[in-house]
Amino acid sequence: MMFDSTVQSAPDYSHEAELKARGARIVAGVDEAGRGPLAGPVVVAAVVLDPDAIPAGLNDSKKLNQEQREALFEHVVASALAISVVVAPPSIILSHNIRGATLWGMVQAACGLSIRPDRVLIDGRDVPMGLPCDGMALIGGDGRSVSIAAASIVAKVTRDRMCAIMDCDAPAFGFAGHKGYGTARHMTALSEHGPCRHHREAFGPVAQARLRLTALAG
Repeated sequence: MMFDSTVQSAPDYSHEAELKARGARIVAGVDEAGRGPLAGPVVVAAVVLDPDAIPAGLNDSKKLNQEQREALFEHVVASALAISVVVAPPSIILSHNIRGATLWGMVQAACGLSIRPDRVLIDGRDVPMGLPCDGMALIGGDGRSVSIAAASIVAKVTRDRMCAIMDCDAPAFGFAGHKGYGTARHMTALSEHGPCRHHREAFGPVAQARLRLTALAG
């Protein structure tokens, strides 16, 4: 099932309430962070919010600054009924492709919740197979559903923190700043040093950098 996209100023609990009116008791929101970067994992989070303790200000993580995301992350962790976070590293992305790795992570995150959901709201167009219950795709869901917005914040903050660790491991690339995206600094470092273990080998710029490095070595 897929909900059509509509314009609204901020996410709310209406989609969750509609599903509960149809008989669902536990509704989870699922979202990912990190599909586009050239390096680092895709992180997927599933969140079941307490309808009586929804943090104020929840929104699509991309519409929030770092300070707002960090503060809301703490509120979500403190108030949610259940949270599950799954990391798909570059090896999973290589074997499954980026879409497959994301869908894999969504299933693992939903199945990993300590409270079994009756329905899962998923940001985007795809409902992966293997969910513990029926899933509903919600286009633009992180800006429409507070449960998905909470999941987007948890996934984004978790991934950003992982990028800071990656930066310590491979400081030449500046992962803490660009989070693995193809910025000018990142592309220059990739050209100079070649890919490191955090890079996604199947992504075009990374594969090209590997080929150049191999050619020079030969």
